Amino acid sequence: MVSASELEAALDFVRVQAAGSAEGIFGPASMTWRIDREAVIFLGAGRALLLQLAHPWVAAAVAEHSRTFADPIGRFHRTFDVVFTMVFGSLDNALAAARHLHRRHATIVGHLPEAIGPFASGSPYCANEVAALRWVHATLVETALMVHDMILPPLSAEERERYWAESQLFGALFGLKPTDLSADWESFVAYNEAMMQSGTLSVTDTAREVAGQIFAGGRPWLRIPRWYQALSTELLPDRLRTCFGLAFDERDRNAAERALARIRRLYSAMPARLRYVGPYHEAQARLQGRPRPGWATRCLNRAWIGRPQLGDRWNI
Repeated sequence: MVSASELEAALDFVRVQAAGSAEGIFGPASMTWRIDREAVIFLGAGRALLLQLAHPWVAAAVAEHSRTFADPIGRFHRTFDVVFTMVFGSLDNALAAARHLHRRHATIVGHLPEAIGPFASGSPYCANEVAALRWVHATLVETALMVHDMILPPLSAEERERYWAESQLFGALFGLKPTDLSADWESFVAYNEAMMQSGTLSVTDTAREVAGQIFAGGRPWLRIPRWYQALSTELLPDRLRTCFGLAFDERDRNAAERALARIRRLYSAMPARLRYVGPYHEAQARLQGRPRPGWATRCLNRAWIGRPQLGDRWNI
């Protein structure tokens, strides 16, 4: 488990490596800002979520402790509020968000309701457990680059290494030490491939139920587009696609490919104001000495994080 003291040690490491007080942990010259500012990265959210649910601990935690079904949009906003504060917030706010997340994770404990893969029925889980955190971190990093390279010019090998090195700082915000993570991109790819084939990723009935409800939209007026579910399914390994029982036929494949073709054609022509997420624009305004973002950024922030400004809410 990642204890509070271990988290603080990890945050000390982050503080030393950070770009600056106003720049935050990564800063405008980082690969992290370059990748994570792209709104198109959200295309991978479904894939990342399914990979996380394939871990029985994560599936049980979401089912037993999350308000995803009662408040799916609120859940989306809260998640991105924390993540974007870590990535684009000031240094103090990013560290405060990390502490908030650790405290929230400390309350997410329980026991598996069924035996699955290497896990016995009744075995304990905790959201602050290193192996689970490492897997969640991996799904976010790998999926972000996968989607980036599907829509935009692929990164070079050197750029991938830089992004992975910065991702270790992101992992430290969860309390992960450098020794908990792969040393380089090649090792990271090997870790992911091993996990995809391992019994650790074993889809439970709970995971299938959670996935079904999420893709159903959770509300009659909130329907996930068919092409988005098809794309999320296509990006999964065959084994996990089968385990989740996700339908994927030629019609689904065509829907996903048509959507990708349209997005590739239109996305690069979009103005930066729409192409980049609101918290990135807020960070740029902060670096220009404007602590309050403009109205356009505030509107974008409401869409991404449910409020007009990242602010300092995690300090309370």
